[in-house]
Amino acid sequence: MEIVIKLSQFLLSLSLLIILHELGHFIPAKLFKTRVEKFYLFFDVKYSLLKKKIGETEYGIGWLPLGGYVKISGMIDESMDKEQMALPPQPWEFRSKPAWQRLIIMLGGVTVNFILAFVIYIGMAYAYGDMFIANADLKDGVLIQNQAMINAGFKTGDKIISIDGQKLDRFDNQLNIKIAMAKAILIERNGSSQEIKMPIDFIDQLSNVEKIPLIDLRMPFVISGVEEDSPNKNAVEPKDILINLNGQAVKYTDEVLLNVQKLKGQTIPAIVKRDNKEIAISLKVSDSSKLGIVYAGRLPYSNLEKLGLYKISKEEYGFAESIPIGLLKGKDQLVSYGKQLKMIFSPSTGAYKGVGGFKAIFDIFPSSWSWEVFWNITALLSIMLGVMNLLPIPALDGGHVMFLLYEIISGRKPSDKFLENAQLVGFVLLITLLLFANGNDIYKAIIGK
Repeated sequence: MEIVIKLSQFLLSLSLLIILHELGHFIPAKLFKTRVEKFYLFFDVKYSLLKKKIGETEYGIGWLPLGGYVKISGMIDESMDKEQMALPPQPWEFRSKPAWQRLIIMLGGVTVNFILAFVIYIGMAYAYGDMFIANADLKDGVLIQNQAMINAGFKTGDKIISIDGQKLDRFDNQLNIKIAMAKAILIERNGSSQEIKMPIDFIDQLSNVEKIPLIDLRMPFVISGVEEDSPNKNAVEPKDILINLNGQAVKYTDEVLLNVQKLKGQTIPAIVKRDNKEIAISLKVSDSSKLGIVYAGRLPYSNLEKLGLYKISKEEYGFAESIPIGLLKGKDQLVSYGKQLKMIFSPSTGAYKGVGGFKAIFDIFPSSWSWEVFWNITALLSIMLGVMNLLPIPALDGGHVMFLLYEIISGRKPSDKFLENAQLVGFVLLITLLLFANGNDIYKAIIGK
C-alpha cells in the first residue's frame, strides 16, 4: 500500500507540472494564432494511451512518463519534422511569427513553473502557516548522528548560532539544506563559540554515508516495545519514558545510549515516567551493551511540547499576509536551488555524484499521504523544472531562448539547418544527462546507499 501512495503522489505531481508547463507554451501560441498540432502528457512513442482531436489540436496521454510536449507547427523541436520545415513557411507557423512572439511562446513554460511555485507557497502559508522551534529554545543543542557531520567536527549538544554569517533564528525543515550548502558554521559548545569550516567536498561525503539528517532534535527515550528475547520485557511498558539510569538523570535518547555503553553486563536501577508518575524499575544490560528495548524515533511537535521539552511556535497568516511570506519562501528556494546547481557544476565539491533521476524524485515523496508535504515537494519540483528548462542547452526551452535572443540582438536568424543540428546536439547531451542521473540511481541501489 505504501508503494501505491508514493507512486500516486509522484505521478500526480509529475502530471500537474508537465500539463501546466506545456500549457504555458500552448496559451501564448494560440494567442498569437500559431497552430498547435499536439498537446501530450507523457510521450506517445509509436502509440498513445488516449487521444482525441479537438479543432486543429490532438490532445492525448502517451505511455512513456518521461515528460510531455506540445508540437507547434513550423518549429524545430523534439519531433524533428524535417518534411514540414522543407515546405514554404505558412502564416500560422511558429517560424513565421515575429521573434518577440516566439520568445514569449518559448518562455511560457518556465514562467508558469515559477508562477505555480510561488502560488503554492502563498497557498501553503495561508493554509498551514509556519510551525517551528525558536533556535534560542534549543537549550541542549541538537542531535548529530550523520557521519559526514561528525567528520566535519560537529558533536551532539552543539548549538548552531549562524550559517555563513547569517544568524539562525529557527529550527525548521530547511535547516539541513542550508547546512549542506554552507561554507562556515558558527556553533556554541560547552559555553564557548567556535567556527567550523565545511569541507569543500561535503556533498560528496554525504553520498557515501547512511541517509541520516545532518542535524535533528534530541528526543526523549520513549519506549515503543521490547524485543522478544529481552530480559526487560516485564520491566517496561509502551509509552514509558526513561528519565533516570543508574542514578543519573537522562533527558534524551542519545544520553541513554551513551550511558548503556558503559554498563554492559550489569543490572541497574532506573526510573520511568508512566502516566505522569515516576516508577522505579531494574534494567538488565546485556554483554553487548543492549537493553533489548525498542524506542520511538522522532516524535510529533505536539508530543514534544506536551512533554515540556520544546516550545513550539506557530505563525498563522491572513491571505494578504500570506502573499509576501509565500513570495519570500519561493525566492529562498529559487536561490537555494541555484546554489545547488552551482555546486553540481563544480567538480571539486563532488556534488555531481549525488545527482539522481526519476527514482530519486520518487523517493522524496512520503509513504503516507500528506497534502502539505505533497504541495511542498510539488512547488520545489516546479522550481527545479523551471530552472533546468532555462539552461542554455539546445532542445531545452533555454536553448531556443538563447537563439531567439541572438536573433533579436543581431537581427540575423540562424538557419534552419543550424537549428536542426543544434537540436540534435542538445538531444545527445540531454540523453547523456538522463543516463547519468538515472545511472546514479541504479548504482546507489546496487551498493545500497
